[in-house]
Amino acid sequence: MDQYIGKMLDNRYEILERIGVGGMAVVYKARCHRLNRLVAIKILKPELASDADFRRRFQAESQAVAMLSHVNIVGVYDVCQSDGLNYIVMELIDGMTLKQYMQKRGTPLKWQEALHFISQILRALDHAHSRGIIHRDIKPHNILVLRDGSIKVADFGIARLTSSQNTMTQEALGSVHYISPEQAKGSHIDGRSDLYSVGVMLYEMLTGRLPFEGETPVLVAIQHINSIPIQPRELNPDIPVGLEAIIMKAMAPNPNQRYLSAQDMLDAVTEFQKNPSFVPSDTIRVGDVEEPTRVIPVSGVREMDQESEDDTGEVYDDYDEDYEDGEKTESIKLFGRFKVPPIAVAVGAILIFVVGIIIFLFNFIRGAIFAPATEYTVPNLLGYTLEELKKDPSILGDFKIEIGETVFDEKYEKDQICEQTPEADSKVKDGETTITVTISGGTEELKMIDVTGWDSERALKRLEEDMKLKVTQEYQYSSTIEKGYIISFSPEEDTELEEGDEVTIVISKGKEEEKVTVGNYVGLSLEQVKAQLELQGLQANVKEYHSDTYAAGKVMWQSIDKGAQVDPGTTIDLQVSLGPEATKPPVTNPPVVTTDAPVKKTIQVDLSDYTGTVTLKVTLGSTTIFDGAWNVDEQGNFSREVTQNPGTTKRVTIYIDGDRVESYDLEF
Repeated sequence: MDQYIGKMLDNRYEILERIGVGGMAVVYKARCHRLNRLVAIKILKPELASDADFRRRFQAESQAVAMLSHVNIVGVYDVCQSDGLNYIVMELIDGMTLKQYMQKRGTPLKWQEALHFISQILRALDHAHSRGIIHRDIKPHNILVLRDGSIKVADFGIARLTSSQNTMTQEALGSVHYISPEQAKGSHIDGRSDLYSVGVMLYEMLTGRLPFEGETPVLVAIQHINSIPIQPRELNPDIPVGLEAIIMKAMAPNPNQRYLSAQDMLDAVTEFQKNPSFVPSDTIRVGDVEEPTRVIPVSGVREMDQESEDDTGEVYDDYDEDYEDGEKTESIKLFGRFKVPPIAVAVGAILIFVVGIIIFLFNFIRGAIFAPATEYTVPNLLGYTLEELKKDPSILGDFKIEIGETVFDEKYEKDQICEQTPEADSKVKDGETTITVTISGGTEELKMIDVTGWDSERALKRLEEDMKLKVTQEYQYSSTIEKGYIISFSPEEDTELEEGDEVTIVISKGKEEEKVTVGNYVGLSLEQVKAQLELQGLQANVKEYHSDTYAAGKVMWQSIDKGAQVDPGTTIDLQVSLGPEATKPPVTNPPVVTTDAPVKKTIQVDLSDYTGTVTLKVTLGSTTIFDGAWNVDEQGNFSREVTQNPGTTKRVTIYIDGDRVESYDLEF
């Protein structure tokens, strides 16, 4: 199993699965628990992490891509270093590479569709170039096609800041089929090198073949430097003349003959899209860049006709005799009076032979390249493992393997190939002999995972949302596990489960705090009680009532009994006396009672501060109106009508749970 699967980086990014492998790094699908979103994380390969040069390149990539923000470039969220790991957090794209798209759709593409992709690529490159960044590896494999048809340029893995150009002038990185001539030679490069690669991609999309192919990368690179490709319209006559001109200008061997910038090429493409009969006036044709074969003269030999006449009209023999210092010497008279020693003639003959061999090889290779492409039948790799293909190379034949993602699959066993692109038995041409395979991870099994030490929010999300389990939460004090983190779980790790099964997690409440003993506060002044509660770390909730028994400001009742053990911060309800209710002054002229009919009044008791059942007693003078249990939740506040003769005054007294809470006079 991959060592990073399940690992949490910076207590934020949870690695879920591996989704790709590049030259320097491995790409994983991960979840950001802080923002609750899926991301892609690129981690430098472990075997390269100790190499200073690879770390430098990886850091250069981080520095470069962090500067970019464009709708057609894969977004970078974070650049991190954790536990010795260098990694980049990127936007997770749901789609396929442009190479896979071309293989599934089949080429050539219609020019309208091809330019739909190329326009977006040019916008992305214009953004990058304006910030001094050259991609250096533009190819269909690094272009991601989203479901809505938009594209994003990915993998600035060998992008470099132009300010550090001189540090790597001898390196020719990138895919050789799309590499620019100056890049292949290790010369100075700029944004026009990316435009050359864009031209190659456009050539491939519209013709169905690459401009240059060969048995080895070196042969392909040499063709980029020395050769001119077949005109696109010779391979596909449906390509408009103006579009062919745009392709050939982008692929000009001399950078000075290409478009000056991505924006310039985008302007030409846009103009052509508006008017397909548009033909740029400054484009490059094969005749503009091809030079006729030149005869290389032999040093020291004058070029003349085979026979030459002197001024007298006599024809000289090939040999003559001369005398120097009395000695006879032999020389060869070539095409006139100019004489050359025999050794020079021999050297000239050898040079002419070498030039002839070079011309022969050039014509042979050129003929092989321009010959009709050979078709290959794609082998059926489904059900094979990579190990089986390695042991029996005849299964693959001329094809190569590119390993894609690993997925759960019920049909194929673990490690077997469950998908391939292109499909088995389909036909492909030269240069398309790479098969991308998807590896089966076996049938997905739901097993209990170890969540010890996870924060409870992360554990609940993984267990409930991702694994579809029912989670019971329990809480315990712990002197070692921080509050809110998992102490233990059940069932044990790797127990096989099914969706909807119940699991239990025990969450830490942190260290258990010492209990506080409640004192007796009844009869004390409110100020004294508040001071005492503050010292004990307790809170007070105060309500005031009139009382004939307790002086104003004295505590009459407390909600928690004396001696009880409570947690620090607990709130205690207190009832404080307002003193006796004020009496009315005597009436000097009592009203004349005109009737002896009894007067009705209503006694009400506000029980909104209580829940459940309370013991309630209400008296009117010496008469008990109610004495018994009262269910506040069902019956609400207490209310009773009472009748007395006119002019009568009676004292109403209310007791709740044995404590007198209110007392007042009721006049009739």
